[in-house]
Amino acid sequence: MSTTYVVRDSVTMLRRNLLHWERYPSLAIMLVAQPILFLLLFVYVFGGTLGAGLPGVPGGGDRTDYLGYITPGILIMAVASVALGTAISVAMDMSGGIIARFRTMDIAKVSVLTGHVLGAVIKTLLTTVITLAVAVLLGYRSDAGVGEWLAAFGVILLLAFALTWLTVAMGLAADSVETASNTPMFLVLLPFISSGFVPTDEMPWGLRHFAEHQPFTPMIDSLRALTSGASPGSDLWLAIAWCLLIALAGYLWARRQYTKVPAR
Repeated sequence: MSTTYVVRDSVTMLRRNLLHWERYPSLAIMLVAQPILFLLLFVYVFGGTLGAGLPGVPGGGDRTDYLGYITPGILIMAVASVALGTAISVAMDMSGGIIARFRTMDIAKVSVLTGHVLGAVIKTLLTTVITLAVAVLLGYRSDAGVGEWLAAFGVILLLAFALTWLTVAMGLAADSVETASNTPMFLVLLPFISSGFVPTDEMPWGLRHFAEHQPFTPMIDSLRALTSGASPGSDLWLAIAWCLLIALAGYLWARRQYTKVPAR
């Protein structure tokens, strides 16, 4: 099949995927609202206490300082939240038999999964922009220039691409929509055990070791450095490596699961 047909079919599947947000507004609202609720919770409930303990802030920080510290972690949570919704969407297609039906049609087979991936990346961009806008309304400010912000959004989109392939595979492998909604929950929980909300130096040894070597910590540290106008150093390359590894593993798993779907 020619590249033209692959692109055409992928765009069709992308359009179908985006229409799901119109038909299931409750899911869209939940995915967008979740990172915003966490942002409000940590800033206004814990921000005063946690901000006072931030390192490198003379005399102790306040809620505004803590807002600047956790915003990168909240943006990563927004990416994970949309990825979770992708697993649910794929599982709904599986349970409804539509993916099996697509396999019998004269369309590019890769376009079925590509539509989900591209749709999730677009939704991630929208969700992160809305979350960042709320953070700005709360008082978040950045010293980063245009180049640093472009690099930050590049990290976000690369992570979205990687997590989406992983959750597409989870949705294909799930035996029900309920299973698909629960399996990727660790992606939303892992940022809590990272440098997203408190410095890892403040954690007990075992927890600190895990937090410093799990994938989300270099991603969050890279975003924090880029959005503050600083150099991310080796964290950026480590974050990119993690994203590529997750994307490759997710793609191979998704392709294997997709070939198992019986045609109808």
